[in-house]
Parts: sequence; C-alpha cells; structure tokens
Amino acid sequence: MIKFDVEALAALMREAAAAEIMPRFRKLGEADIRIKTEASDLVTEGDEAAERFIKARFEAILPGALFVGEESVAKDPDLLPMLANADLALTVDPIDGTFNFASGLPLFAVMAAVVSKGETIAGLIYDPMGDDFVLAEKGSGAWQVTPDGNRKRLKVIEPAPLDQMFGMASTGYLYGGDRATVLGNMAKVRFLMNYRCAGHEYRTFAAGHVHFLMYNKLMPWDHLPGTLISQEAGAYAARIDGSAYAPRHTAGGLILAPNKDMWDELRREVFTV
Repeated sequence: MIKFDVEALAALMREAAAAEIMPRFRKLGEADIRIKTEASDLVTEGDEAAERFIKARFEAILPGALFVGEESVAKDPDLLPMLANADLALTVDPIDGTFNFASGLPLFAVMAAVVSKGETIAGLIYDPMGDDFVLAEKGSGAWQVTPDGNRKRLKVIEPAPLDQMFGMASTGYLYGGDRATVLGNMAKVRFLMNYRCAGHEYRTFAAGHVHFLMYNKLMPWDHLPGTLISQEAGAYAARIDGSAYAPRHTAGGLILAPNKDMWDELRREVFTV
C-alpha cells in the first residue's frame, strides 16, 4: 500500500477550515452564495476558497496525486473519469453540507479520501464545529481523533429487528415511483432522519448510533471517505444491486448496515427500487 502521512492530511483540512470556512460561517452575503443546479444545490465562497487552500498544499503530502475536488470537477468535468485509473488521487469535499453552512446551521464537514488504482485507501471527515476527525486507513480500523490527539476506536451498532431500526436515507435523488415506494417502505422501520450532510451521517453511523444509511447519487467526494470509515468500523456496504462500491461509481445507490443479514433485509423490505 502507498505510504503517506494521514495526520498531515488531517492537519491540512483543519487549517483550510480555520482559514477559509469558519471565518465565513454566518457571515455570508447574498453575493457569496450561488445556485449550482437547483435551489438546494449551493456553492459558497467558503467552498471554493477552502478547496483552493487544500489544492495549493496537498502535493507536499501526496506528490504527483490527481486532485479531484467537488468544485474543481464542477469547472472541469473531465477530471471525474480520471479517478478510476489514477495511480494516486485525492478527493475533496471542501464543505459537505453546503446548504446547512449557507443557512447558518452548524452541521457541515470537510471530507477527503485517498484513492490508489481504483481503491479507497484512506478516508477523513473533519467537523469544524467540534474540531475533531473521524478517519480510517484501509486495514487499520476507524477512529475518532479529538483536538488533543486522543483516539477512540469506532464500531457500528449491534443488529436489531427491522421494526426497531433507525437510520438515515437520502431520497432526493430517487425519482418517480422509486421515491414513493421507498418512502412508503420506511413505515417498516422505527425512525428515519436526514442531516443534509453525508459527512455527519457517516460519522453517526460509524460511531454506532444508527442502523443504516442509504444514498442513491454517489459522487466520490461525498461517499468514499465515509464508506471506508464505516467498513473499518465493521459495516457491510454495497450498491443496491449487491455489487461492491468503488471510486468509479457515481450511480447505482448504496446501502450500509452493521452486517450482511441486516443489509439483505433492508434491501428486500425497504430499498426495493
């Protein structure tokens, strides 16, 4: 496996948040917020400045790596397909939960993943409000790292019957009858929530607080970090058709559960798209 300093990458994300994100929180003007594709899909000056900050400095940590940032791909879509075959790449979501950030809600994250030859080898999710990370390197477990450097190993929740499960699902990119079917099936579980921030949803799941996650649109900066962290915390993750999720995928849905039996039940009973 490629060797690199994951702590240095974490420090860079933290520095970007301190320099470019937190000074703008609850201080954005109308000109600092723009619609990308629809009213709920926003970009702010904070997103773009934080990504520029990370991009300008990441090569010292990952020399020669391809940089695949959310805002960079918005400007140059040809970057995205290069991720699948890159020897080494860094994906970055400078502000995951931009809608929350722009709304003044303290629920957003900075996310990064290191990819090598089509495989995610590290994932990091930083919470600027709490000033802590969850992170994982492939084969080394998943950890929460506090500002003073203390590390706590993460483990997913114990299995539960379907009617006692609670979890998170993003149904915004399910269309037509699929959305209606899934929302109807949600009556079979105990409780459903959605933070509008995949980073915090993955943190909540990997720390053992909810039983499942489901997403349909699979942009790599949104899901590579959290999927690896969740798997290293003991989760079972697969696309809705049962195939393994990989950095090249941008569609096909994704379900995460504490084990395969629960994954199979959720797929059969709830996510029947």
